[in-house]
Amino acid sequence: MSADSKQQSLSRRAFVGGAAGAACMIGAPASAARTYRANEKLRIGVIGVANRGWANFEGVMGEEIRAVCDVDDSYLYSVAQQFPDAAQFRDFRKLLEMPGLDAVVVSTPDHTHAPATAAALRAGLHVYCEKPLTHTVQEARIVAGLAAKHKRATQMGTQIHAEPNYRRVVELVRAGAVGTVREVHVWCGGAYSGGALPTDQPPVPVGLDWDLWLGPAQPIAYHPRFAPFVWRSWWAFGNGRLGDMACHHMDLSFWALGLRHPSTVEAQGPPVDAYSCPEWLEVRYAFPATDKRPAVELTWYDGDRRPAKLPEPYRGEWGAGTLFVGDKGMLLADYGRRILLPEKQFEGYQAPAPTIPDSVGHHQEWINACKTGSPTTCNFDYAGALTEAVLLGCVAYRAGAGLEWDAAKLTARGCPAADKLIRGAHRRGWEV
Repeated sequence: MSADSKQQSLSRRAFVGGAAGAACMIGAPASAARTYRANEKLRIGVIGVANRGWANFEGVMGEEIRAVCDVDDSYLYSVAQQFPDAAQFRDFRKLLEMPGLDAVVVSTPDHTHAPATAAALRAGLHVYCEKPLTHTVQEARIVAGLAAKHKRATQMGTQIHAEPNYRRVVELVRAGAVGTVREVHVWCGGAYSGGALPTDQPPVPVGLDWDLWLGPAQPIAYHPRFAPFVWRSWWAFGNGRLGDMACHHMDLSFWALGLRHPSTVEAQGPPVDAYSCPEWLEVRYAFPATDKRPAVELTWYDGDRRPAKLPEPYRGEWGAGTLFVGDKGMLLADYGRRILLPEKQFEGYQAPAPTIPDSVGHHQEWINACKTGSPTTCNFDYAGALTEAVLLGCVAYRAGAGLEWDAAKLTARGCPAADKLIRGAHRRGWEV
């Protein structure tokens, strides 16, 4: 691709023309998946190339990078130096019109996950998308449905799911090491809170297409307190600490206990701000019993909050973790550690033999699935339900009411304030 044609793909004129002609549902009808010969590489487009995007880039670099997309020229030009043959785009909608792609990796801010992912699935592409899968509950349901309809390989970026420690924890829970589990506590220290909405209007940095960065979000003036990273502090773009980290930490409980849709969700935190995410949250989820386990109550904590049942010696050194409470003891775990409590009670305990095979790698799982149809462990059916539950905590907090969740109808019974939060709104041309 010539330098002139590369620059043209980045021009505002190209964006305006694409936006004006965009259909209400971005993306062409799906085509049949390609059959791969031995050692043949995936033809991948990467949407969002910096920060978390670069980490995902590293996970798929062994394949053929056909296209790269970012709304910030400095990020885009940097990665283009390493992949000079890749087509360059600012607008992912234009990238998804490019012929010859097999798959895309989506690593944009949360509010653009669903528009990019849904469009890619409709275009017949396999998709790897960062967590959380979407920005709203309804988007998660739509994206999971599209993945099932078009039968594409999907994976959400909860990379820790592929690590050995999570597998060993799941095996301990399922083997009954701490007995029957009816209660789980999950926490992650820290918080994202934007404070008061900024009123000044500094200039947009050179090379950043702010309108494209906003994508489906309602128009608002650029401010460095929104981008490039602190967007997580604002409801318009992220969902605070819960939206950022719960898909990682609640993943362990969902996997070990077979959780899916909660029946009720209650949340408490500081007074709700219309724009900014809170400094702390506590969310209580009730999951109904199934034929394989009793009802489970899961409580999430962020900011400076910790579960009362977390023993004092572990409070200081466990800034994040999961505490499974069984009728025979407790299991404390984080990304790389696991401890049965009380420790003295479990001296000499023999863990069950491993039954969950080691992962070939979170990105490699997806690459293999694209080529062979093999399963992924965080496909959009699983990841969609996990994301829905996580985001319902934000909905309950912002609505100021406990939710009685009707998963089949995608509604909170008797809580009209929750409805618009469940569904959100998209600017014309960015609908999901």
